[in-house]
Amino acid sequence: MSHLEPEAKIFACSQSVYLAEKIAEKYGIPLGKVTMSKYSDGEFQPSYEESIRGLRVFIVCSTFPNADNLMELLLMIDAAKRASARHITAVIPYFGWARQDRKDKPRVPIGAKLTAKLLESAGATRIMTMDLHADQIQGFFEKPVDHLFASTIFLPYVKSLGLDNLTIASPDMGGSKRAYAYSKFLESDVVICYKQRKIANIIDTMELIGEVKGRNVILVDDMIDTGGTLAKAADLMIEKGALSVRAICTHAILSGDAYEKIEKSQLSELIVTDSIPLKKESNKIRVLSCAPLFAEVMHMVHHNNSISGKFIM
Repeated sequence: MSHLEPEAKIFACSQSVYLAEKIAEKYGIPLGKVTMSKYSDGEFQPSYEESIRGLRVFIVCSTFPNADNLMELLLMIDAAKRASARHITAVIPYFGWARQDRKDKPRVPIGAKLTAKLLESAGATRIMTMDLHADQIQGFFEKPVDHLFASTIFLPYVKSLGLDNLTIASPDMGGSKRAYAYSKFLESDVVICYKQRKIANIIDTMELIGEVKGRNVILVDDMIDTGGTLAKAADLMIEKGALSVRAICTHAILSGDAYEKIEKSQLSELIVTDSIPLKKESNKIRVLSCAPLFAEVMHMVHHNNSISGKFIM
């Protein structure tokens, strides 16, 4: 291998090129070339257009629906393995299917475990992801997992706002650990929303545990899907006397009429990363890029350096 060749190569699945280009730029190498052949029935086949023999390969792909994203990642991992790549790291900013991390009722799959096994069977030697829906998903893998936290991106921004009387809030009981971690770093109060659902994505009732009167509230969560929970939580907190309500959500799924709910809600700002591309623009949504974080950690991993310095909390 010529000393002029890059020490590692970065490639991207079709729907994640927008992010992979920024990661490659921050890393300091060009994005690798991949072509995608498509058949008339919808089947597709990726092909690396440059040698990867003996190299470390990073494949950037958020596995948000539809399932083509996951299938494309699996095919690219398999192709890299068969092209004699030495190391194959699946860089998955948003790890889809992560909400299926356990059997919450009889006769349902554990989709996150299945996805982990598929990635390993395809040939991934390392996984890099950010803000998993459930931390224990790391244990579904037998390969090393670098689980990054978007707090590294969000906390400096929150501090730059200079908000007085700051309170961190969790939109549900499951996110209380994350809320307490943010509050500890920011030395703020914490409140929790208690919600009950009759069916998925539809909230039946919501109650607030804690005091928000006269406070500037920031809701923290790992993802925003339909937007119903955050919109309802923001409206409830304004009713309870909060001065302002913002929300931090790592993964902007924003399905259905989520954009309309956000626009009509009492949220003054929704802060997200670009792990998933926005479907449309909104004056209430601010996007902070996760590309610098991934580029730095990828560089550290390639040179076998510790990445613990990249974890604020």
